[in-house]
Amino acid sequence: MTHPFALDGQTALVTGSASGLGFEMAMALAQAGAHVLVNGRHAERLGAAVTAIIRKGGKAEPFLLDVFDAEAVDAAMAKAPPIHILVNNAGARDRRAFLDMEDADFRRLVEMDLLAPAHLTRQVARGMVARKAGGRIINITSIAGPLSRAGDAAYTTAKGGLEALTRALAADLGPHGITVNAIAPGYMLTAANEAQSRDQTLREWLSRRTSLGRWGHPEEVAGAAVFLASPAASYITGQILAVDGGYMAHF
Repeated sequence: MTHPFALDGQTALVTGSASGLGFEMAMALAQAGAHVLVNGRHAERLGAAVTAIIRKGGKAEPFLLDVFDAEAVDAAMAKAPPIHILVNNAGARDRRAFLDMEDADFRRLVEMDLLAPAHLTRQVARGMVARKAGGRIINITSIAGPLSRAGDAAYTTAKGGLEALTRALAADLGPHGITVNAIAPGYMLTAANEAQSRDQTLREWLSRRTSLGRWGHPEEVAGAAVFLASPAASYITGQILAVDGGYMAHF
């Protein structure tokens, strides 16, 4: 009997996976047996990420693509190998007060964090449906989807939309054997959050605000991705899995 978390024979595309959360998920999926397409916009960084995965015994190759460019996505998908697992991880953030943003700024973030993954998902899901072999789609949302704070309106709007899209696509694609779930990370020690992580006031507040009393590490998101991509999660769809140290459960 196959191990319930084994991904042998599966091809996974993880967007924005040259570093941070995306890289850790790509590494974990590869170690579970998947052949991973490591995605990004910079060839040198992609090469380094692929090399690191292969050195750990995984199977990976670079997938140079700007997933925010719809035309480039269409061209790449026409040539891409069959994809069994899609992780929509790439995104952007603009931490500005709502009144300081112009319509174009707001629209740009929604396009990058919601419309771009929706477009890529449509292209990948068409292939999954045509092959009649099911598939796994995992959207990386955020605790800033169901929750909000000042100075993050566009990001919260986009991630809330991606969470809703996850449920909607679970309904649309379920009849084809495709599961659609999301992972909502909490405060993670990524390069993007480096300055925040050094803020002693924030560290002390987070130690009180989360059940586990600390920041999360990028590799702690990776296990959730492997689980949702695996046969062990075959009857789970339309769900949002918070990996947040108990942030949303604790008050």
